[in-house]
Amino acid sequence: MRVPGTLAGVRVDRAVALLTGLSRAETAALVAEGKVRVDGRPVTARSLPLAEGCELDVEVPPPADRRPTADPGVQLVVVHEDEDLVVVEKPAGLVVHPGAGHADGTLVAGLLARYPEVAGVGDPERPGIVHRLDRGTSGLLVVARTELARQSLAAQLAERTAGRRYVTLVAGHVAEDRGAVDAPIGRSVRTPTKMAVTERGRPARTGYTVLRRLEAPVASSLLAVRLETGRTHQVRVHLAAIGHPVVGDDRYGGPPLHRMFLHAAELSLDHPRTGARCTWTSPLPADLAAVVGEVPALPPDPG
Repeated sequence: MRVPGTLAGVRVDRAVALLTGLSRAETAALVAEGKVRVDGRPVTARSLPLAEGCELDVEVPPPADRRPTADPGVQLVVVHEDEDLVVVEKPAGLVVHPGAGHADGTLVAGLLARYPEVAGVGDPERPGIVHRLDRGTSGLLVVARTELARQSLAAQLAERTAGRRYVTLVAGHVAEDRGAVDAPIGRSVRTPTKMAVTERGRPARTGYTVLRRLEAPVASSLLAVRLETGRTHQVRVHLAAIGHPVVGDDRYGGPPLHRMFLHAAELSLDHPRTGARCTWTSPLPADLAAVVGEVPALPPDPG
């Protein structure tokens, strides 16, 4: 292309980034590989200023294929499976789907190895996934095996008819036996990789019930927590906002533990084919149970 006057004097790497949508790092790689040319000659310095009217040629690579691949090495604990859906117990430390820094070894890779049809369900980069659990969270996760099931499950989550309850240990003694945090959650202005309670956020509500108050390993409260919305890091952000961060959650100020004490213990939904109400439960993993001892049964779900 002929360089217009609006790009005259602009560094070649910045101009290529603006024209192609590539990052500056990707543009720098193209320059290093000799794939950016000005007037037919490969550019050797990415800081080269462009002149109006010169000819700029760029060999733009095809889009990267970000679809996950099957990995039979990822072990799955299947709680329930039928022709429409699968419910699995995700261990702490396992990432649900590929993302920054986690291209391989995800839960999705294990699902594709066992249920290859999931590849055609929903987003090709996160097939079958209708909700997620943070890497440090363990517990129940439902996955759609058909597109109709995905649509049904996604609608139930959006309409708040699906039930999701967690067991968590938080710092300090929560004063009220029952309560709720109703506060919008959005991206933190100070730290964009974190979420925060902010007026600019999306509505979010978390209900909780105290199961037990403990003095060791620190003064803490064992809670049953109900998600009434599904925002990123919702439980962690809401509980930290009321002064009771999740134990082991160093990102949001929780006291130290070998891992974050947050477990998706109960999942309820209407089966996408039959309409029957289904509920699955998952006991605390042994490493968390060892911290708090015997766990009381979850009280009836008020939702």
